Amino acid sequence: MNTALQSYYSSIKCLSSHGYQVYALDSTLQIKDVPLIYCTKLYDMDFVPEDVVLSHGDGFVLGWDTSCGNHSETKQECYNTVNKSKGARRKMEILVPILSCLGILLLVTALYHVRYTTQKDKENEARIEKFLEDYRALKPTRYSYSDIKRITNNFKNELGQGAYGTVYKGKLSTDIYVAVKLLKTSTGNGPEFINEVGTMSQIHHVNVVHLVGFYADRHKRALVYEYLPNGSLQKYISTTDFRNHFLSWEKLQEIALGIAKGIEYLHQGCDQRILHFDIKPHNILLDNNLTPKISDFGLAKLCSKDQSAVSMTAARGTIGYIAPEVFSRNFGNVSYKYDVYSFGMLLLEMVGGRQNVDVVDKRSGLGYFPEWIYNFLEQGDDLSEHIEVEKYAKIAKKLAIAGLWCIQWHPVDRPSMQVVVHMLEGDGGKLSMPPNPFASADPAIMNVSLIGRHFHRE
Repeated sequence: MNTALQSYYSSIKCLSSHGYQVYALDSTLQIKDVPLIYCTKLYDMDFVPEDVVLSHGDGFVLGWDTSCGNHSETKQECYNTVNKSKGARRKMEILVPILSCLGILLLVTALYHVRYTTQKDKENEARIEKFLEDYRALKPTRYSYSDIKRITNNFKNELGQGAYGTVYKGKLSTDIYVAVKLLKTSTGNGPEFINEVGTMSQIHHVNVVHLVGFYADRHKRALVYEYLPNGSLQKYISTTDFRNHFLSWEKLQEIALGIAKGIEYLHQGCDQRILHFDIKPHNILLDNNLTPKISDFGLAKLCSKDQSAVSMTAARGTIGYIAPEVFSRNFGNVSYKYDVYSFGMLLLEMVGGRQNVDVVDKRSGLGYFPEWIYNFLEQGDDLSEHIEVEKYAKIAKKLAIAGLWCIQWHPVDRPSMQVVVHMLEGDGGKLSMPPNPFASADPAIMNVSLIGRHFHRE
């Protein structure tokens, strides 16, 4: 036998017997190269067993452990050595699909993450775009005169007239209506226009009317507001329109609370305090759901929140709603408490259910309604004598007491609008009567600033 070839194969004695021999061959050899007769291949090893010992030559020699003991033990042990390669192959057969599945799963997860991130980015971009669109919508738009004519259909539909101009109904699109106030030439160039545009562009509240845009060119001025189909609160509490525009006591309470929240926002919700100076039923507009919105900021003034007094060269507001400190500084300085006083008079007018009149109806025997209602409640009389349903009488009493607190002659005695909101949100059972605001009233100022009302809401 060729001794050079013998180094590449070795007899496995523990697998051999007297009838046959089992050899281990290097994979570089072929069976025909081995000088053995009647050879049959038993196993192909893809993997070198742990007990292979590398030689110091060009090839390697299989060094099998032949101290196997008896035949059965040797056979079992030798087969265990061969089975190692089979077990490794099985592990690979199992691991490859698992690793493939894991790879596919990781790939799918990565693709989903990329898609999810891309989708989120698109949503964020859309959200930002919408915010910018909404932000631009909150800023009033400057229109041309031709735009105003087109919006109002050449001033075809007149809604009403006021001290500052005429209001027309307009349409921006098929479903968006607006109210266009065309200012008079005498007032359109004054500070009222600047006040209204400058102030309204800063205000965004559910109980404050929204300024959509404006027109300003030469001597002509116009303001474009959101359209509120139910008009002003005036027609719902005035004598002539009361039966055709009836409001329940619950709805009156909701409207009063909404107005109070709107004024509180003007006083506390903006960077600067906004004083309206003309709170009255005409300037409270109602939308489709009868939600109140404060309008007409032509007389408004801005001041810092820590400013205790506001300078005023002339009286501002409407007779009947002007605070007494405007006429006499003996009552105190003009401040945000002015709006509190006006709101109190508005509350009492809602309770009285009468339009402001210049002359008190002497035939009624009631005289000046705020003073009458104070004396009535102070004596402990029950409003249910005039209002049949008890729960409605409680609402009327709560509104009346809150109104009486608001019309205290000295500003320091009036509550803030935040306190007024808490009064109106409560059930009214714990409200105490305020000091009599008429005991020390100046008759001369009362004749100028206050107007009679009659109790007329049953």
